[in-house]
Amino acid sequence: MPAPQNRVAIVTGASRGLGKGIALALGDAGYTVYVTGRSVAPGSHDLGGTIGETAAAVTERGGTGIAVVCDHRDDAAGAALVEQVRRERGGLDLLVNNAFAVPDDITASGHFWEKSLDAVATFDVGLRSTYTMTWHATPLLLDSAARAPLVVNISGFGAVCYLHGPAYGAVKAGVDKMTHDMAVDLADCGVSVISLWPGLLRTERTMRVVDADPDLYADSLPMMEHPELTGRVIAALDSGPDGAKQERSGRALIGAELAVELGVTDVDGRVPLSRRELLGGPPTYSDAVVR
Repeated sequence: MPAPQNRVAIVTGASRGLGKGIALALGDAGYTVYVTGRSVAPGSHDLGGTIGETAAAVTERGGTGIAVVCDHRDDAAGAALVEQVRRERGGLDLLVNNAFAVPDDITASGHFWEKSLDAVATFDVGLRSTYTMTWHATPLLLDSAARAPLVVNISGFGAVCYLHGPAYGAVKAGVDKMTHDMAVDLADCGVSVISLWPGLLRTERTMRVVDADPDLYADSLPMMEHPELTGRVIAALDSGPDGAKQERSGRALIGAELAVELGVTDVDGRVPLSRRELLGGPPTYSDAVVR
């Protein structure tokens, strides 16, 4: 599925995990992908992966990968990234806000007050960074309005169920509401914005846990999504009719359900299963607008 008009994308936090999977899937679709993150030197992170390796893989898959070092806690770094895209490509068609801080003890057992305060990092790289990157990028997206740009904010089921504690849940719920409100402001501007909920992912972090106790996760493993599935869904929505993006703008969407709607399968050909029945579904918001 070639990217129409050589579309240009930014995927934040793409050294590894979901961000890498999204970037690779966009590479398959022919996008120019600006891959951001902080991991530059091989072996610098215990889970592996660097922005350079991801960018090279994007190019190998048929796209054009461009690695950009960016600490998404730093507003100036985000502004510089957008300016680089403007200078080199002249416009931006797709922004994927995926960067997220993952404290070491976020999945540890115990109550929130028994864990470290490192959980607050998720507010900086997760909630705040989604806002600031979109703030910096919107003028460039507006310059590309004729090409129906799309913003995808990565959220998840933690917005509506207890998952990893109150900090994690607050970030995901905040991203969904932010998406709704951004869509209100962008409604007449030709830019669509959605919040996307992946399922349980086969990331390096998750598989390290699974590999440590395979019997415990034997039932869950067949239902796990490959990180590239989310990228495939994004590429299908972005390259489809403009109206398909516009009618979904402002909504939180479950990735597996959107995949079925768009006819997208996982990398192994499986049709993904929604976790709505087990974990809950996206919220709805009032249509009232008070300015």
